[in-house]
Amino acid sequence: MNEPVLKLSGIQKSFGETPVLRGIDLEVKAGEVVALIGASGSGKSTLLRITNLLESIDDGQIFLSGEDISDPRVDQDKIRARIGFVFQQFNLFPHWSVLRNVTDPLRLVHGLSKEEANARAEKLLDRIGLGVKSDVHPDQLSGGQQQRAAIIRAIASEPELLLLDEITSSLDPQLVGEVLGLVKELKAGGATILMATHEIGFAKEVADRVVFLDKGVIHEEGPAVELLTNPKQPRTREFLERFI
Repeated sequence: MNEPVLKLSGIQKSFGETPVLRGIDLEVKAGEVVALIGASGSGKSTLLRITNLLESIDDGQIFLSGEDISDPRVDQDKIRARIGFVFQQFNLFPHWSVLRNVTDPLRLVHGLSKEEANARAEKLLDRIGLGVKSDVHPDQLSGGQQQRAAIIRAIASEPELLLLDEITSSLDPQLVGEVLGLVKELKAGGATILMATHEIGFAKEVADRVVFLDKGVIHEEGPAVELLTNPKQPRTREFLERFI
């Protein structure tokens, strides 16, 4: 019962001759929100992508609820169906309605009937105020609305783990709040989340733990408020001073 939802052990990843992740060990427990912080190029997005099996690893192991999903024999599509991933750029299908963006994965990947998928999607879209927009195409939504729709698509299948990759980086400042508000709701509902973010204030407010990555290495990790207000490592302090 104490098995972490996600366990990364000795993860190494290089692109060509450039090492990006250099021996990452990390666990995320059920109902925990862990925030990855660090400069661009520190390895945050790559770590999320290898967790979702969108990138291969050079060494190490990845466990999802105790199952070694880095084993080359696993069915990667079945594993990804257990993980929700929200990208920086929304990645909604532009030629589909908002409703179909949510329902098609439920039907085609998770086997729900059209009626079941529609009912679940409509309930979730209503919850975030997009029920009245369910029949429009994504380009008719604001950036904040598109990102909230992308989050709903990711959580509609009730995934074991939710990965959020800098989900506010493409938004105008006035739209950031509505997206972060939805993440706070998900946390309150017990979601297990690993997120890369540059929103330090939000990480302090919503994350249980913060992990500071620098050049592919975890330099420091700990309780969010403690690490972000009183970091122990000089490199962490140097990074956080940019946000003061």
